[in-house]
Amino acid sequence: MALSRFFSSTRDVPAVNTVPLHVAIIMDGNGRWARKRLMPRVAGHKRGLETVRQIVSACIDRGVRHLTLFAFSSENWRRPADEVSFLMNLFLKALQQEIAKLHRNNIKFRVVGDLSRFDDQIRQMITNAESLTFENTGLTLTIAANYGGRWDILNAIESMLAAHPEKRSGFQEEDLAPFLALSDAPEPDLFIRTGGEERISNFLLWQLAYTEFYFTETLWPEFDAAAFDLALDSYRQRERRFGRTSEQVLEQTPSATE
Repeated sequence: MALSRFFSSTRDVPAVNTVPLHVAIIMDGNGRWARKRLMPRVAGHKRGLETVRQIVSACIDRGVRHLTLFAFSSENWRRPADEVSFLMNLFLKALQQEIAKLHRNNIKFRVVGDLSRFDDQIRQMITNAESLTFENTGLTLTIAANYGGRWDILNAIESMLAAHPEKRSGFQEEDLAPFLALSDAPEPDLFIRTGGEERISNFLLWQLAYTEFYFTETLWPEFDAAAFDLALDSYRQRERRFGRTSEQVLEQTPSATE
């Protein structure tokens, strides 16, 4: 496995841009959106897919290069069986209907997570979609499905030791990083969670070390481009120190006359 070409925020200070390079989102509130309208929870998930399309378009328009969406966690199997079944069917239909559009728009599509629990049809569709879009150079859209942050770290350790048994005697961050699920993407600059909850729910535990967090009461089906812009505005107001002092940050910020 090739080494990651991206910085680790705990080892190096990455470049800070006014537009986040990588945005990660927990899409929360689909069920509550539906209940408010006296509709079944699954109607909210269906409506949430429309929001995904809007935010993908917004990322492209605003210059975001990587978008990672938490679609289904390793803990979501605890939900009612009929809801899980609907989510699996919705995922399959989305793969069938959306991948050609993503490819036409030069979007690279990836899925990360433990795919062993998905049926053969879904796994094959994922493989086909990733192969079709592999060489695309626009936005990278990553879907975290049956993903958990703890699973990611444990899986990375297991994979690293299988490839490098000598590491059992000790290893460093740079030894493990290439085996993490998002090793080919920069660490997220901005993490967004919709729906009012303020936790990360086992999402990207390693990768969110120095990410800026943005929580909003807006339910995912209502999170449109304008709501996304509010998150970007909040991000622009943050001082990203990465362990440094404010004075050090100011010293390294180019002046307007330079």
